[in-house]
Amino acid sequence: MDRRQVLVAGCGAVLAAACETQPHQVATPAGALRPMSDHEIFQAGDITLQSGVVLPATRVAYRTHGRLNEARNNAIVYPTHYLGTHEDNAWAIGPGMALDPEKYFIIIPNMLGNGLSSSPSNTPAPFDGPRFPLVTVRDNVLLQHRLVTELFGITTLALVTGHSMGALQSFQWGALFPDMVQRIAPFCGSARTSRHNWLFLEGCKSALVADAAFARGDYAAPPVTGIRAFARVYAGWAWSQTFFRQKLDRERLGMPSMEDFLTLVWEPAFQAHDANNLLAMLATWQAAYISADPRFDGDFEKALAAITAKATVMPCRTDLYFPPEDSEIEVSHMPHAELRVIPSVWGHMAGSGMNPEDAMFINAALTELLAK
Repeated sequence: MDRRQVLVAGCGAVLAAACETQPHQVATPAGALRPMSDHEIFQAGDITLQSGVVLPATRVAYRTHGRLNEARNNAIVYPTHYLGTHEDNAWAIGPGMALDPEKYFIIIPNMLGNGLSSSPSNTPAPFDGPRFPLVTVRDNVLLQHRLVTELFGITTLALVTGHSMGALQSFQWGALFPDMVQRIAPFCGSARTSRHNWLFLEGCKSALVADAAFARGDYAAPPVTGIRAFARVYAGWAWSQTFFRQKLDRERLGMPSMEDFLTLVWEPAFQAHDANNLLAMLATWQAAYISADPRFDGDFEKALAAITAKATVMPCRTDLYFPPEDSEIEVSHMPHAELRVIPSVWGHMAGSGMNPEDAMFINAALTELLAK
């Protein structure tokens, strides 16, 4: 193993974008098992997005763990986050853990725009590349609802949980389908994108599109300089000030220098993604607002009050995107919610599964919530 491989291994699967997966089996609606090597595709057909645009032949990539029981009441939905695929959620799933595939049927739907589900990189004209329409969190959740109801015949969800943009989707599930969702556990995320968070994302986007090679999204080759700039802007926000003050990038991640951290691991993780996909997911993030639905008419407090599921909301104490103050506001308007702050210096990455202590904290909270 060369030096770069050692460093990548030290940073874990999240940064390296290389989470190992094992072949497994998925239960059909009838309860039979069929082999599945990595993921499957739900063909949703032509769908009308929240914007009014009709996206043809929409595809939702998904992976499942475990078996759906006869009562169809042991299902958990665990949506993906920004840059993530179903592989990146695997750290929280395993025998003896809260998300135990021997007990629960866990469905991981891939967010639109991530390169596996319908995305700028895999959608034909007229919605290819930069012409891919805005997709909202609401659009994703409505598609996921079709997936679980039409494909698996599920009418009750034991839990919806997720990290970051997965948390955004968890809140949206709870607001739109209160009679279906029994529990939600969003961690390191929020029910809306704050103005400060929107501003951070705008800076990342501006760094990418400033690369002349980006060519307004019609690039002949990946705009490497722009993606590297995007990654570097992003890097300063994913971790807390205390994380770097304590030099945990060296002691826990094995990075000899900040430049090694950026060039050997962080930048390659972003360069593994299509630039238009990065921007499509970013647009979804910037537009995230659970009350942007006719039944709430933009009333954020009304949307939060509609979440009747038992909820454990887990911000990280040092998250620069989604600070606990925002979560306190959310929980105060949710009828059955508890605020449980992750006491970590890992910032937003506390929800990534990289730090064992944070992973244990999240697992314990999920275990307790599922026992209620």
